Amino acid sequence: MTPDVFHAISDPTRRAILDQLRDGERPASAFVTPRPMSQPALSQHLRALRDAGLVRSRKQGRQRIYALEAARLREVARWIAHYEAFWDDKLDALGAYLDATSQENRP
Repeated sequence: MTPDVFHAISDPTRRAILDQLRDGERPASAFVTPRPMSQPALSQHLRALRDAGLVRSRKQGRQRIYALEAARLREVARWIAHYEAFWDDKLDALGAYLDATSQENRP
C-alpha cells in the first residue's frame, strides 16, 4: 500500500469529504469542510484524495462530480486489523480488573 492513502486520511478536511461521499456523489461546491476554505484549497484536498485512489471524479457540464472509491480504505482496514488483538487483550484485562475491584468493594 502506498503511503498516500494514510497521508490522505490523516487530514480532518479530507476525512470530512470522505464522510460526505458515503451518501453518494456530489459536486465539489457542495462539500462542507470543518473550517471555511478557498476553492483552490478545497481543490488541493480533492486532488490528494484522487491521487490516493480514494475518490474519482467526472465532469458534468461545468462541474466536477466526486464519488467515493472505498476499495482503498479496505487496505487501511486490513492494516488496522493487525492491532485489534492488542486492543482486545487490553480491554479484556481492563474488564477483569474492573470485575475484581467491584467484587472487592462489595459489602
